[in-house]
Amino acid sequence: MRQVAFATRFVFPAILAAALAAPAHAQDPESVADAQEAAERWLTQLDAGNYTAAWRDASASFRKAVPQPQFEAGTRQVRTPLGSASDRALKSATYHTTMPGVPDGQYVVIQYTTRFANKEQAVETVTPMREQDGSWRVSGYFVQ
Repeated sequence: MRQVAFATRFVFPAILAAALAAPAHAQDPESVADAQEAAERWLTQLDAGNYTAAWRDASASFRKAVPQPQFEAGTRQVRTPLGSASDRALKSATYHTTMPGVPDGQYVVIQYTTRFANKEQAVETVTPMREQDGSWRVSGYFVQ
């Protein structure tokens, strides 16, 4: 199976791999729903090929770690071979207040089972974090 570790190359080297092993905290349903909404808006931008808007709407830490041209080139390299997304279903969403390798905060690790034109089944992991202004923004993305 081809594994694409886009986010792990650019943002928080251990966040996504360790997130799935990190202990989850009591779910905060409102936060999980808000994070999921932010993740889906962000994924819609990726699906449309609007990588500039996706970069601009990512978390401040994401934008600081990944320059826009690098994000756009890396995202094209990852997403183009997959083709267009035709179906995406929520697999899981887990709330965390601590994650390995990143400052404590509020994170939701969300996994989607996604069908792409050139890949029957993929798992997209999107990790929104709550910013200081209270908004949820994507801080990591991983496709396998």
